[in-house]
Amino acid sequence: MRHGFTGIISAVTALALGVAIPAVTAPASTAATVSQSVSQSVSQPARATYTNPLKLDLGNGKAAEQCADPDVIRSRDASDRAWYLYCTRDVIDSSLRNPDGSLVFSSIPSYRSTDLVHWTFVREALPTRPAWIGNGDMWAPDVSYVGGRYLLYYTATNTITPGGGSAIGVATSNSPAGPWVDSGGPVVEPMRTPGSTDPNDRRWVYDPELLTVGGQNYLYFGSYYGGLSVRRVSADGLHSDPASQAQVAIPNRYEGTHIIQHGRYFYLLGSATNCCNGPLTGYGVFAGRSASPTGPFVDRTGASLLDSRVGGTPVLHQNGNRWVGPGHVTSAVDATGQEWMLYHAVDRTDPYVAGAGTYTKRPVLMDPLDWKDGWPVVRGGAGPSDSPQPAPTVVAGQPPAYRPTFVELPARGPKLPAYSDEFGGHRMDAAWTWLRDPGASTRSVSGGALHWQMQQADLGPDAGAAGLPLRALPSGDYTVETRVSTTVPRSGCCQNYAQGGLVIYQDDANFVKLAVTSIWETRQTEFGKRETPEGPGYPAYGNSVGGPVGEWTTLRLVRTHSATENLYTAFTSSDDGATWDQAGTWTTPLSATPPRLGLVSMAAAGFTATFDYVRVYGAPRGHSG
Repeated sequence: MRHGFTGIISAVTALALGVAIPAVTAPASTAATVSQSVSQSVSQPARATYTNPLKLDLGNGKAAEQCADPDVIRSRDASDRAWYLYCTRDVIDSSLRNPDGSLVFSSIPSYRSTDLVHWTFVREALPTRPAWIGNGDMWAPDVSYVGGRYLLYYTATNTITPGGGSAIGVATSNSPAGPWVDSGGPVVEPMRTPGSTDPNDRRWVYDPELLTVGGQNYLYFGSYYGGLSVRRVSADGLHSDPASQAQVAIPNRYEGTHIIQHGRYFYLLGSATNCCNGPLTGYGVFAGRSASPTGPFVDRTGASLLDSRVGGTPVLHQNGNRWVGPGHVTSAVDATGQEWMLYHAVDRTDPYVAGAGTYTKRPVLMDPLDWKDGWPVVRGGAGPSDSPQPAPTVVAGQPPAYRPTFVELPARGPKLPAYSDEFGGHRMDAAWTWLRDPGASTRSVSGGALHWQMQQADLGPDAGAAGLPLRALPSGDYTVETRVSTTVPRSGCCQNYAQGGLVIYQDDANFVKLAVTSIWETRQTEFGKRETPEGPGYPAYGNSVGGPVGEWTTLRLVRTHSATENLYTAFTSSDDGATWDQAGTWTTPLSATPPRLGLVSMAAAGFTATFDYVRVYGAPRGHSG
């Protein structure tokens, strides 16, 4: 079984087909040295607070169980200055059943709020499927105000056009509360994947996002299969120009586009990896920026979202508390000008819709959107909140209750030579021991580095698992770091899933891994976790991703702990540590048998991973560790 990016395509495909897609004990709060920042209140009289997830009131004492792919807009009506929230077609009350016992789905449920915190159900925006989508579904709404009316764009997962395929539809209304009238056809039609000559091939035309600049409308769309694109749209918002289409992100990396204008730049925010994998959901949000709405979009290192070594500056990741897989974002602005990000996430203590197997539940969360050195971060970089937070200020003239405290890179302790290896001389340090040694002929130490041929094998409980060198780790908290390069070509497809990197190894069924990985036409840094599944059919592996890959990529894992868990937070750098990007936090249970540090070079034959060093650092001085 491969543990590269396979979960993304398989899980999203399953969701597209209507298949249910894929517990742990309640977590302690995230490690103080990694995600120490929390929102702080200024000195003033008691102000309103909120706690994630947001409550979406359905009436009769019930609250909606989820709101995936949220989108929010504020009414332009002077007599109704409320916000309206829209969610993908989904189950919002698992206690309701159809006559055949199946779950009841709500078709783009919408809600209204005057404070961004308390929401009440309004209606299903599109309770009846438009005829042109056949048996297709309706996902990922995006609502905009264009030409004096409201337009609701949505993903039609299938159409009745010859060959079928996904498309972008649109409905219109004079009010954000509806009712909505479908336009009767696609704004963006089904299409082949760029470069494909297969007449049966169909790109994923998903996740619309409208932007209006200087009177010109632009519609963004796309997902992993085909990447992200943008087109010009007519003044009425109902038609797009295929000839204007431009690619803005490479396939197999992003979906869920959200565009924010800030200063002189347009920021493209995209979500990456698997949205819907239960407690192993590793979804996260990244940004690139451009002076033009059509790109090219680059991250803070200068890496393009179109490059094979795909760019993306982290905006939002899981941080070790109850929330995993935060993503598919939208944003709103309160009365003070503070921006707020709304997004869905998965509660790892309660990840599934009741009575629906591994159907992942995605409630809606909200946290402040801040700006640091010209780049967006959520809650000062602390990520999803799971405790009471200062609420948005919605009364003009009232001072803000929220002030950001920015998270800094966690400090390293002193280097621990007994646990480190600089690969001097002609052999690995004697502290390494091999599990399933692939043979001395597959590796060498020279020029101050370990050169190790990749194995056509992977880690996991299946027969034929890859070999790896292992060594002890110190007790307490620590940081592990390596600098790695591979001979995988800089670009091109397909060297799935050639990788080299670090692993914190409990056994073949339980580990966390941080590696440079080749994923179809991309090169990415992947942070994965494998655990013994809850039962047959439940997920066993999940992944998040980090910053861009370089000629050499530095990988860093920071271990902290609570009373019940290890918390492993990953960082990557493509410029020898000048810039660090976070890849989120995975947790594992504390164990009487401590895990060991390992290296991986695997999942594809014919390539070599080179490790410049392996260094282990203790907890910073003064830290209890």
